[in-house]
Amino acid sequence: MSQYNKVSPELIEQLKAVAPGRVSVNGDINDDFTHDEMPIYGKASPEVVVEALTTEEVAGVMKLCNEHRIPVTPRGAGTGLVGGAVPLCGGVVLSTAKMNKILGYDKENMNVRVQAGVLLQDLAEDAAKQGFLYPPDPGEKSATLGGNVATNAGGMRAVKYGTTRDYVRQMTVVLPTGEIVNFGASVSKTSSGYSLLNLMIGSEGTLGIITEMTLRLIPQPKEVVSLIVMYENLSDCIATVPKLMMAHLQPQALEFMEREIVVTSEAYLGKSVFPQKYDGKQINAYLLMTFDGEDADQLDKIIEKASEVMLEAGAVDVLVADTPALKRDAWSARSSFLDAIQSDTKLLDECDVVVPASRIAEYVEYVKKIEPEFDFKIKSFGHAGDGNLHIYTCSNDMEVGEFKRQVAAFMKKVYAKATEFGGLISGEHGIGFGKIDYLSAMVGPTNMRLMRDIKKVFDPNGVLNPGKVCYKL
Repeated sequence: MSQYNKVSPELIEQLKAVAPGRVSVNGDINDDFTHDEMPIYGKASPEVVVEALTTEEVAGVMKLCNEHRIPVTPRGAGTGLVGGAVPLCGGVVLSTAKMNKILGYDKENMNVRVQAGVLLQDLAEDAAKQGFLYPPDPGEKSATLGGNVATNAGGMRAVKYGTTRDYVRQMTVVLPTGEIVNFGASVSKTSSGYSLLNLMIGSEGTLGIITEMTLRLIPQPKEVVSLIVMYENLSDCIATVPKLMMAHLQPQALEFMEREIVVTSEAYLGKSVFPQKYDGKQINAYLLMTFDGEDADQLDKIIEKASEVMLEAGAVDVLVADTPALKRDAWSARSSFLDAIQSDTKLLDECDVVVPASRIAEYVEYVKKIEPEFDFKIKSFGHAGDGNLHIYTCSNDMEVGEFKRQVAAFMKKVYAKATEFGGLISGEHGIGFGKIDYLSAMVGPTNMRLMRDIKKVFDPNGVLNPGKVCYKL
């Protein structure tokens, strides 16, 4: 890739003219702009931070930086977990976090137009007031929608409704050259040339900077109920999932968790949500699921049928969270898992492998089997319905260098097993720079070459988010 230049005083003045009052330099830069949510991937300091308000400002910054060969790292809320927003080469961090306006609804066509810096939680709340549901539901509610699109985030409702990709109809993108382009359209189908829209989704800010999006909505479900299902062991818990699907039961969300992560979460929140003992039995694993429907009678029938399937599969009991407070507490506890894990260890790393749903139980058992080979602790949970597992390695008191060495050996094993099972190394968190070696080992040299060739077409000078996804520095 390109050799980069330093940001000159003259260029700083030009950037200040593009984004007046929103350019920070060197010592004035907030430390938040040096890292993302996963400390193990370290920090790197940019020379300049620009906080854009409009697509035109983003374009102005990119045009200048491309002409002067200055690396640019796009940034949303910084909630990524693979180092994707770390400015490895210095240069400019270009933040879209202040581009946080919901621009308007097209209710007849069930679309909403947003800027990239709108938070997931803000759109979810606003859409609900309009009678709509935005189905993608990643655990990090304070992530930006631009970041969700850049990683093709999935989340807890993906088992029924799909991932972010399924809800992006159109986007405005600033190319590394500073050109402004539109991909897609506000329609429900297309067969109109290559889908550059879909190429941009999941590209992690390496091909262009997404500034605005038209997103698809669906009508808000009329009735929703959640179930907490308790098991004595993880094997029975995971093995229940395909039985639910075979019974033609389609949950809106379907999560699994082990007792250890529940204990960690409850200590973090100071609130008990999931019973750890029930009917004289110790509970070691849980399913948390949500069903939606048109009326209470329909949901009652679903609950009855689902409970029958799960009890026959070995569940200790099924608890119905049928009030807003109970549902909120259960899902708030689930959403707290990463924060709870981070609060309980000095350093951690994670993987979010995805395997065929039919092999979830086998894969989880493999991870448990190899855990004694390492000195760190493993905590896991995940989207049981679509095979996307979140596995966290917790250093506790391990020396940092030794922890990283052992984590690399562990990741090599679990990614190889995912490949063997027909899976992939990331279901929704992306590659960043932290997972490039594992991606290369999984997809092979031809696929990596094709990705690098695509990168060169969009970014001939290699200035946009260097060192991520397919180019290792």
